[in-house]
Amino acid sequence: MDVTGNPTEVLLRLANVSKEFTSVEGGNIFAVQDIDLTVGDGEFLSIVGPSGCGKTTLLRIIAGLDTPTRGELAFANGGNSKDARPNIGLVFQEFALLPWRTVLGNIEFGLEIRGVRKDVRQPEAMRYLKTIELEGFENKYPKELSGGMKQRVAIARSLICKPKILLMDEPFASLDSQTRFNMQKFLLRIWGETRKTILFVTHNVDEAVFLSQRVIILSERPGRIVATIHIEMPYPRDVNEPDFARFRKQVFKYIQTI
Repeated sequence: MDVTGNPTEVLLRLANVSKEFTSVEGGNIFAVQDIDLTVGDGEFLSIVGPSGCGKTTLLRIIAGLDTPTRGELAFANGGNSKDARPNIGLVFQEFALLPWRTVLGNIEFGLEIRGVRKDVRQPEAMRYLKTIELEGFENKYPKELSGGMKQRVAIARSLICKPKILLMDEPFASLDSQTRFNMQKFLLRIWGETRKTILFVTHNVDEAVFLSQRVIILSERPGRIVATIHIEMPYPRDVNEPDFARFRKQVFKYIQTI
């Protein structure tokens, strides 16, 4: 990071990345097309665009869950679309917690499936429980938690595995406005402490401007990058500031022309 908080080292490059699917009628449909994107180490980058423009597909390609039809991914460690990626964490809109496991059991699950011993993983899970401010809830089950609590557990479950990149697909979309705002502030605190690289998909322009160092705007399907906007505002941000309104207007200007 330089003194302004912007990333100085490249972590990920996408070059001419496209993904094509076969429709039920037998035709071919591009979800995303000719995506060229560079992501900095420690950057907070948001992706916005209309429904069906390939935002989730792009995250799935980066995560290795989908393979691009053409184009390449290159990571700073030398990995690409055919080789091992760095450790990547995923957080979805659906909390995806295991209902039969406690809060502590959900947080430590990633370490458990990696073979980490119980006497090692449980103290680590308790440390993350403290980080997400849910001490005293370790023996509760997901059904006993609010939506914001569930999402904090989901974030902790990803962070405990120490991902290099955290991919977040509309993680706060199902929350009420107050809880969503609190979760945005919580995420910024976690990002400030860890400086994980975060790629954040959202439909909410205010959310993108509030959180991100940079906002990528995709066109309708097939998704192409139509604009990149650098949000040159210090943290923490005030949604009532004139600069916030200015950047929000910039993002909307491109969205309205799609």
